[in-house]
Amino acid sequence: MITMRNNFSFQPARRARRPLRSGYGLIAASAVSLLLAACAAGPDYKAPAAPASSSYTPETLAPIPALKDTLGGTAQDFVTGMDIPGQWWTLLGSPQLNAVITKALRANPDLAAAKAALRAAEESVYAQQGAYYPSVGVSFDPTRQRVVNSTPALYTLHTAQLNVAYTADVFGSNQRQVENLQALAAVQKYQVQAAYLTLTSNVVAAAIQEASLRAQIDATHEIIRVEQELLNLLQRQYALGDAAQADVLAEETTLAQTYASLPPLQNTLSQQRDLLVALTGGLPDQVLPETFTLDGLKLPVQMPVSLPSKLVAQRPDIAAAEAQLHAASAAVGIAAANMLPQITLSASVGSSAATLGSLFTSGNGVWSVVGGLTQPIFAGGTLLHRKRSAEAQYDEAAAQYRSTVVKAFQNVADSLRALQYDADLLRTQAVAEHSAANSLAIAKRSVALGAATPQTLLSAIQAYQQTLIGLVQAQANRYSDSAALFLAMGGGWWNRDEQAEKNVDLK
Repeated sequence: MITMRNNFSFQPARRARRPLRSGYGLIAASAVSLLLAACAAGPDYKAPAAPASSSYTPETLAPIPALKDTLGGTAQDFVTGMDIPGQWWTLLGSPQLNAVITKALRANPDLAAAKAALRAAEESVYAQQGAYYPSVGVSFDPTRQRVVNSTPALYTLHTAQLNVAYTADVFGSNQRQVENLQALAAVQKYQVQAAYLTLTSNVVAAAIQEASLRAQIDATHEIIRVEQELLNLLQRQYALGDAAQADVLAEETTLAQTYASLPPLQNTLSQQRDLLVALTGGLPDQVLPETFTLDGLKLPVQMPVSLPSKLVAQRPDIAAAEAQLHAASAAVGIAAANMLPQITLSASVGSSAATLGSLFTSGNGVWSVVGGLTQPIFAGGTLLHRKRSAEAQYDEAAAQYRSTVVKAFQNVADSLRALQYDADLLRTQAVAEHSAANSLAIAKRSVALGAATPQTLLSAIQAYQQTLIGLVQAQANRYSDSAALFLAMGGGWWNRDEQAEKNVDLK
């Protein structure tokens, strides 16, 4: 269907036995159509302005000082405008973690599904762009027919034709549809990056959690060793008549309770191992050789604080919401164009003959040109309400975009706060653990010398257990919240070297 100017007039369809000689007219009309399509119906999309905020917190972020002789006590500094490496997890300094993430990027099915969805969205764009051009097809129709009161009564007719059809995009309907699909493809593109960040952050979180659980299990075993020593001491004193049976039974109960705290930790550890295997695309019966401990990780010294104006481009969730807003804007244009005239043109050229041998001989040529103009007049308000619906969906997408930006900024602020309070908590827990360890050592000597009751030692053991587990958890929090800040800032996906990720040797 060929585009023509608005002041054209259509001629009735004509059919004659002569070749069609207006092919150049078809091309010229297509060119005119592309020029006219520059004025597309509906609003032209404008990206929202970046937030005017200059920081994420009311006050200036102070550097985090070092805590000597404590695992996880590394000093950290917030660097405004610092770029983030595409493989940010390498800053944690764990070759085992690097290897597991590489496996996950290669084999995780969720990431593969997101990439396939992106390819499908891109192909939809290419398919819609095909409507800019005429559609061309060929047909061959052999006919065997009996006609009453005709001589001969039976005859055969062979018709071969080349058919060309074109829809003029005068008001930009197809242009807006392409724009809409391109925006939806952009949504999927950013969803791929979001899936990439989610996958890598989940692996990092699971690795840190595994390291924390291993440390907690080791701490629990240490407490069991101390409590077993106390039980042995009380049993010897009871045999000599220096301790009451109630003291022995109380310590046996405490020791059993400490043993009972091990299975939940071990169960959670096994679940983290299963999670890591699943993230790398494996099944639970497969063994992941890499294991993680807190002393096998290191804290990044420099922490990125991206400018608020750049965060909207770095966060894939914000970029996806902005692309969804663009798609909604284009949908308004589609609905507006559907209320305007639709101009079409079709043409065919061919030959018709009674026998195949004479099909392409002189004098058997046929051709036709058909133009059409359709203007909706009354559709029960359907087109109007569809346009209003598209406008409401645009308003919805705009609100969702603003909500995504607000939540993203909140996420960054929460991560910055968490790092500051993590350092304070670690400092407090380190002091508490040191004091509890000294108290336990004094209580052990006092009970051994008979200068203190077993209940004093039991209380010291329980205090030490609580502070030791709390110290481990505070150490793990610094690692996990450091990783969370990199993720909150966008994870550096724009600096990814996908080819380098594929070429990493896992042997």
